[in-house]
Amino acid sequence: MSDVDRDISRLVKDPLFARWKEQIKAIGGCAHPVYLSGSTVTSDAVTGEVISSYSTAGEPGERLAVRCRNRRASVCEPCAYLHAGDTFQLIRAGLSGGKNVPATVRGQPRLFVTLTAPSFGPVHRVRDGEYCRPRRDDPRCEHGRRLGCGLVHTEGDPLAGLPLCPDCYDYVGHVLWHAHAGRLWDRFTTAVRRHLASAGGVARSKLRDHLVVSFAKVAEYQKRAAIHFHAVVRLDGPAGPGTPSPDWATAELLAAAVHAAAAAANVRVPESDAYGTELLLFGGQLAVRPIWSFADDEGPTDEAVAAYVAKYVSKGTAETGAGLDYRVTTLDDIHAAVVTHHVRALMGTCWRLGGLPELEHLRLRSWAHSLGYRGHILTKSRRYSTTYGALREERAEYQRGTPEPTGNPAVITESNWRYAGSGHTPGAALFAAGIAEDIAINRQLAREAREDEEQWGEWS
Repeated sequence: MSDVDRDISRLVKDPLFARWKEQIKAIGGCAHPVYLSGSTVTSDAVTGEVISSYSTAGEPGERLAVRCRNRRASVCEPCAYLHAGDTFQLIRAGLSGGKNVPATVRGQPRLFVTLTAPSFGPVHRVRDGEYCRPRRDDPRCEHGRRLGCGLVHTEGDPLAGLPLCPDCYDYVGHVLWHAHAGRLWDRFTTAVRRHLASAGGVARSKLRDHLVVSFAKVAEYQKRAAIHFHAVVRLDGPAGPGTPSPDWATAELLAAAVHAAAAAANVRVPESDAYGTELLLFGGQLAVRPIWSFADDEGPTDEAVAAYVAKYVSKGTAETGAGLDYRVTTLDDIHAAVVTHHVRALMGTCWRLGGLPELEHLRLRSWAHSLGYRGHILTKSRRYSTTYGALREERAEYQRGTPEPTGNPAVITESNWRYAGSGHTPGAALFAAGIAEDIAINRQLAREAREDEEQWGEWS
């Protein structure tokens, strides 16, 4: 018997096998669960009477499986699906209301903004059936490579996103831009507020007395392995999304503020003998579109924006071909990585720059797998909408069926938990994958049934 078959046999013969399957089903077939061991006891604060209790003493292996909560589908597809759903709810709540956000938020000025990185050198492009880089003549760079391309690249073309000349490409600038993208975003948001304050004739320090600018952004890798940001930008009244913004704070003014801020935001990297000086800016490709409540208007709708953001938040760098989903610890790891030569060069540049004392604070070697980008995939301002934590608590409360009694001052809850391991054995991984597949199929069938009901319900 193989190791997998032997492990499956062991699992099936375990008297608590059925209970183990219940645990894995309860966490959606998580591919890399975390196991906890311990107990929780809730008792009356006055009498000391035990109201409820739970212990892992009777569980398989005396431990309880919980979700890994990894957002990357390449690591754990069930948890990534759940994370994408939470992201959809988080973004949509800030556009349409719900989750403690009033529905009146739909009437606020709202924009969907795309900010890109600058050009670090010409790359092969996918242009919807058009030639990549047509040139009448045949110009060459200083290394003798063509600066034009007469091919028509498709989405799956391995050349798409690769530099026309790797020797001309500004790999240092690319990595440093990634490392400072978070600061550049902060400068952008500050510039938006400054422009609005100036246009409204109020002091920058007094802007919050008139309006609040709320953001939610997601970072996405382009084919050239450069990060760009998709952001929802919304204007609220001084008390948050429940109050309207001033009459002078229109969507047109917000769009003008975004354009001005994108052009003005910059970060200067301290001079170094290794690379000279770097002034980091956003790229010239800027998209600013109003968000509409219904599909009959021109521009993206609430649902479309939320779905778009949720789609990309669960993608790892490996899925987009722009890095790895795990950290590298040596140069040998970079050389052995199954990536394009362009991505390998970016990772190598991270490693080289990470050894410079003046860039030590950027921890580029620790973030070489993500090409120097060390920001969160999704960030939002505090007042934009709900939080992931609130959504998880709401889901847990729904699954329990009744609210947790911990909010009652008349009860005391004592918990004692410890980490007891993670991951599946080879046989358990097969069972978990089967459970996850069954859940996905049932979810798809339920979705199709709802769609049929919506379309044909009146004829049934």
